[in-house]
Amino acid sequence: MTQIAQPAVDQAWDGFTPGPWCDTIDVRDFIQRNYTPYLGDASFLAGPTEKTLHLWDYLEEHYLSEERRRRVYDVDTDTPADIDAFPAGYISDDDDVIVGLQTDTPLKRAMMPNGGWRMVETAIHEAGKEVNEDIKKIFTRYRKTHNDAVFDIYTPRIRAARSSHIITGLPDAYGRGRIIGDYRRVALYGVDKLIADKEAAKHAVGAQGFSEHWCRYREEHSEQIKALKKLKAMAQSYGFDISGPARTAKEAVQWTYFGYLASVKSQDGAAMSIGRLSPFFDIYFERDLANGTITESDAQEIIDHLVIKLRIVRFLRTIDYDQIFSGDPYWATWSDAGFGEDGRPLVTKTAFRLLQTLRNLGPAPEPNITIFWDPELPEGYKEFCAAISIETSSIQYESDPQIRCRWGDDAAIACCVSPMAVGKQMQFFGARVNAAKALLYAINGGRDEVSGKQIVEGYEPVTGDGPLDFDDVWEKYEHMLDWVIGTYVEALNIIHYCHDRYAYESVEMALHDSEIVRTMGCGIAGLSIVADSLAAIKYAKVTPVRDETGLITDYITEGDFPIYGNDDDRADDIAATVVHTVMDKIKQIPLYRDAIPTQSVLTITSNVVYGKATGSFPSGHEAGTPFAPGANPENAMDSHGMVASMMSVGKLDYNDALDGISLTNTITPEGLGRTKDEQVKNLVGILDAGFMMNEES
Repeated sequence: MTQIAQPAVDQAWDGFTPGPWCDTIDVRDFIQRNYTPYLGDASFLAGPTEKTLHLWDYLEEHYLSEERRRRVYDVDTDTPADIDAFPAGYISDDDDVIVGLQTDTPLKRAMMPNGGWRMVETAIHEAGKEVNEDIKKIFTRYRKTHNDAVFDIYTPRIRAARSSHIITGLPDAYGRGRIIGDYRRVALYGVDKLIADKEAAKHAVGAQGFSEHWCRYREEHSEQIKALKKLKAMAQSYGFDISGPARTAKEAVQWTYFGYLASVKSQDGAAMSIGRLSPFFDIYFERDLANGTITESDAQEIIDHLVIKLRIVRFLRTIDYDQIFSGDPYWATWSDAGFGEDGRPLVTKTAFRLLQTLRNLGPAPEPNITIFWDPELPEGYKEFCAAISIETSSIQYESDPQIRCRWGDDAAIACCVSPMAVGKQMQFFGARVNAAKALLYAINGGRDEVSGKQIVEGYEPVTGDGPLDFDDVWEKYEHMLDWVIGTYVEALNIIHYCHDRYAYESVEMALHDSEIVRTMGCGIAGLSIVADSLAAIKYAKVTPVRDETGLITDYITEGDFPIYGNDDDRADDIAATVVHTVMDKIKQIPLYRDAIPTQSVLTITSNVVYGKATGSFPSGHEAGTPFAPGANPENAMDSHGMVASMMSVGKLDYNDALDGISLTNTITPEGLGRTKDEQVKNLVGILDAGFMMNEES
């Protein structure tokens, strides 16, 4: 491996414990040898500095308030986005702690037409702007986009499934996301080392003879090297030389942010997660605090200003896209806490500092703070998490033991629940299948229950006017899933083939190992509706109601039946069987670039859109109404409380849903206790109990 110039290394790495990370790119090894677990409470934390408050107030007054009024503050219609496409931009004259904007002005959105021109043009018009005709000509006549390629290849059955909304949200016109660059590498090694490493990897395959893999490998590495050079140029425009390693905590945060900024300048992925940063940053903070070069107030200010920058990332998206995701999210997920494989908690003082931003700056959805929870985490940290959750409703929790045992102790979440080893793994994101609508297609022989159109050919509907028979419906559902899942995975293979060719994430992949693990992130929506409807058919009496064409559009359900989400094995086992059946069918299909198939049970926001496009169910779910999110019980159907719903979700086999299982719960603070201390204690107890059951299931 190439070596960094020694003087830069001596200064930047002074005081760090050496190891293999000194000779090869291995951020995890650096962290494990150098971080200090923190077992105390939040009493050391500092409030916001005057500079922080002034910058946040200035941003609110001059930009955020105006954006809320307009929906989109501004769009640059003349400059296709790239890492170094825009000059340096600042929020205000005293924006000098952590610097860098996506464009040259806060909240100004950039065009990213490599994904598809139609979405860009629509979004520009919806923002009240006019397109640049020269740019339009380039991306409609001379430069093929990802979206163009996808629709050149799509088959008629994919188009039919897409238009009927049995498959929704496919990333065929925007960035696929679910890629977490190891942005820490920029700070630890500097860009020159990363370039040299990619050059060596590129030429290492040169003597192997021609193959498609050889060509793609060398071309992708060339694109990665170009992106790293652009990253250096972008940082230089802000007055920073990031060719070598960061020398201070402030530089470590700044260098890392430049890596992330390059990604959000060049890709509009469905999720642009930032990774797992706190233990890494904390090593630098601890060194500088010990040297007396910074104070705790300085450390908090640096993290506050980084979070300010993350809160103002924006992408040019259409109103339809926003409706799918119920807003304008981009999921800058910051994963934190958990345990190392050596048994030490990965909780540091910077893990506290991150949560403190929710007090210093106020609550916000970005970055999406995700805590890897384990009942054995330090009590002071667990209590602080609970207190911040109660105050802000801005923290997400995931099972650290489940993630760590499969993806390692340097894993992070992309989007909401998708885990991956940072810098060593990526996911081909795939939206999700409407598993609930597939049940209605099975009953109606492939006719859409809303439009009446025949979407799927060759499948027999349920006949007769008598009650539905469970075995008959289940057999038809399994057959329909063959078509639906086959169509879905076919679309995903096409999308990711085209995305690699026409919208490759060069800088994100430059911050990965040269040989990586790829997963295909499939998913399902409407699990609770399927489980409840099948339970109704099995345990109650369900009579179909037909319209004048014979299409079943509603159901009369008589008698009681078990409801998923109430810790009733009869319904919960049906849900687990559906998840397993879908995953088993996905595994039978060859995947692009030999990706490992995974599945999520996740609809944090798009459950509303799925519901609008779907009819009535035997469970009583009404046509056009929102699905429950993720693996949640049906809305208002969980009558046994939060712990029972956690028990039901815990029965889903994580091996069938390695892309993650989401349970969204709402608790009012008053429901946890009368005093703040009581509320914190009870929330910690609920989290401990729920995740302990999850470990045992």
